[in-house]
Amino acid sequence: MNSSKKLYKNLVDAVLLALQEIAENNKYADKVLEKVLKSNPKWGARDRAFIAETVYDIVRHQRLLKTLSQDVSGYSGINECIGLYLLQQGYEIPNWSIFEHVQQIDFQEVNTKIENISSPAVLQSYPDWLYNRLEKELGKSCWDKEAAYLNQPADVFLRVNTLKVNPNKLIALLAEEGIHAESMKPLPYTLRLLKRQNVFRSAYFKQGYFEVQDWSSQQVVPLLNPEPGMRIVDACAGAGGKTLHLAAMMKNKGKIIAMDTEEWKLKILMQRANRAGITIIEPRVIDSAKVIKRQYDSADGLLTDVPCSGLGVMRRNPDTKWKLTDEAIERTRVIQQDILESYSGIVRQGGSFVYATCSILPSENEDQVNGFLSKNNAYELVTKNTIYPSVSGADGFFMALMKHQN
Repeated sequence: MNSSKKLYKNLVDAVLLALQEIAENNKYADKVLEKVLKSNPKWGARDRAFIAETVYDIVRHQRLLKTLSQDVSGYSGINECIGLYLLQQGYEIPNWSIFEHVQQIDFQEVNTKIENISSPAVLQSYPDWLYNRLEKELGKSCWDKEAAYLNQPADVFLRVNTLKVNPNKLIALLAEEGIHAESMKPLPYTLRLLKRQNVFRSAYFKQGYFEVQDWSSQQVVPLLNPEPGMRIVDACAGAGGKTLHLAAMMKNKGKIIAMDTEEWKLKILMQRANRAGITIIEPRVIDSAKVIKRQYDSADGLLTDVPCSGLGVMRRNPDTKWKLTDEAIERTRVIQQDILESYSGIVRQGGSFVYATCSILPSENEDQVNGFLSKNNAYELVTKNTIYPSVSGADGFFMALMKHQN
């Protein structure tokens, strides 16, 4: 352990504030961090990285940290979790009141306690019910790999806006700003940052040259094989990452109907489209079943990136596993089934239908598609794919392409 690493009180206080908001006020980690990081413009990139990484890591491993701190100090609050985590990272623990109960902890004793923990759910920091459900649905050997991998920080991927710039040119332009990226197969316009950085400050982001979008998420839209001149409905558009991807592949020719139940998300989508130089998107708020039925038999392609548990993106949203419930998953499965049934009429004969989730649960993925196909002879399955984080190094995703038969 390197004891030369020093801590700064204002940064630790920021970590404490963020964790209190997440744990005690049930706020979402990404929104809390965004607010905390904006609170002090004097913090540099290293300070911001320390705050964000520390908060996310403690949220990821909070069950293990609470168990260990209770064992070695008799306390298991947020203060103790922060102190224990920082001790494990090799920091000197100063004589501050926040660390009152962890100053005398022996590092070796902590390691011994870890070795004696028999519960994999505690070691990997998951609620028992969630760990057991994932193990049951995926199988033990598969889930063992994913459980550990979903606790690792996520890489940052970019999607090059090919309407404005080619990938090699963007790599060179970003390098001039000190942002280094490499291209990723199989898609030529996917880039991965070599080091995590705030790319939203880049002049080229502001000019619409790229969007931040995970590698796995970028595999969904190409399944539809969108071409210029097509009419495509993105029925769960949200803030529009895949909608913009569709428009780029269509070379900004044709029409995309972007639908969502939340109007504010569509407003963000249109702001992003404007920045990207995209003009073929029409937003539609789903405020009644009529909005969906008006689109029946009209689309060459339909994309439904449906609401789901979000278990495939826990590397980015580690608080998901603490906020999620078994009942919430079952409620979401009903919504997924309803979307499959009620939106499938949008596709004309010969058209394509993609169902996608950012989950790795078969009950949200294959089971839903198989259930839909068993009741809908008009559709046939063309291909399906589950992307596992441990295999891809990216988010967990599921996608299935179905064809409306002639």
